[in-house]
Amino acid sequence: MKNTFVHKEQLEKIAAQFPTPFYLYDEKGIRENVRKLQKAFAWNSGFREYFAVKATPNPEILRIMKEEGCGVDCSSLTELMLSDAVGFHGHHIMFSSNETPPEEFVLAQKLGALINLDDFTHIDFLKETAGIPETICCRFNPGGTFQISNAIMDTPGESKYGFTREQLEEGFVKLKELGAKRFGIHAFLASNTTDDGYYPTLAGILFRTAVEIYRKTGIGISFINLSGGVGIPYRPEQKPADIEKIGEGVRKAYEEILVPAGLNDVAIFTELGRFMLGPYGCLVTKAIHEKHIYKEYIGVDACAANLLRPAMYGAYHHITVMGKENAPCDHKYDIVGSLCENNDKFAIDRMLPKIDRGDLLVIHDAGAHGHSMGYNYNGRLRSAELLLKEDATVQLIRRAETPADYFATLDFLGLFPPKD
Repeated sequence: MKNTFVHKEQLEKIAAQFPTPFYLYDEKGIRENVRKLQKAFAWNSGFREYFAVKATPNPEILRIMKEEGCGVDCSSLTELMLSDAVGFHGHHIMFSSNETPPEEFVLAQKLGALINLDDFTHIDFLKETAGIPETICCRFNPGGTFQISNAIMDTPGESKYGFTREQLEEGFVKLKELGAKRFGIHAFLASNTTDDGYYPTLAGILFRTAVEIYRKTGIGISFINLSGGVGIPYRPEQKPADIEKIGEGVRKAYEEILVPAGLNDVAIFTELGRFMLGPYGCLVTKAIHEKHIYKEYIGVDACAANLLRPAMYGAYHHITVMGKENAPCDHKYDIVGSLCENNDKFAIDRMLPKIDRGDLLVIHDAGAHGHSMGYNYNGRLRSAELLLKEDATVQLIRRAETPADYFATLDFLGLFPPKD
């Protein structure tokens, strides 16, 4: 069982004002989680969390992060524009992109962002398009497989991202010759793991790499970005990551590897998205149909266009039927949306309480990579986003799309003139 951060009476009042489906985010939970992360890494004076904008690209969410002292991690032109509009500037922006169009490097340079290069050939590309900044970062791909606790978490050797070890060293030397003065290393080797050993293990790899480069080239590393990858427990029985234990593990590796090498002032960065927002957002939908054929189906007013992860990855998202939290889960359902695709299912053969038309369903852990992955297949429209504020009021932070939005890019044809 998973607890919701909103109770039935609250949700009914919200749904009376804002039609389902909609996303709802918990401001109190978000702020508490940011502070928990910062406390875990308070031992490092240069620590900064660069929130992954792609996870939840909403201005109000970004403002919360800014107020809590975070930076932002951007990977596109529009994410840079959004972050700039919210008030992030300079080294509070990390720009990590790949196959990057020239105009994106130009804007990142204009904003003074920390540019994280994904490929050796991008050094010359950046020089030609925007110039080499004094502070630069390179993404490292160690190749092979990455293992924790005897379980393979990822296969970097099959990933399209990053420099090889040899390219990394050569790249830093070349960047120094081109005028760079401060250097950073970045790596992302696992996705959505709750294994507390992930960050400390990755930190060990990057710390040793930094020491090797320093001893061989004399180039000191100013910051190391552990990127994202720390996940959340989507299933009730899963154990959550212990961020305090993770922070302590990274501290231990820091003191064992960097400090003896004289690299005792390296700043540690993270760029978490799912860990920061995932549990603090949900998709709220309403049961509108039931179907009894070879299986039992409950049709809801949300679909994969609102939350893609179950259809795309077969991902599990826990579902609470509001008001029936303590009822026996004695009905087996597929919870489905309205797309003309048979994978448009939020749950398959899920044991749940009896669901009646009109029941509100909360789909948990949708705060990251939920609304941001929405799309318009079948002409379905993206849902509203709401913020449950600390004082228990609700703020509309993104309105639901309308048919006018859907047709806006066709209005030049004169077939769909805007209506008052």
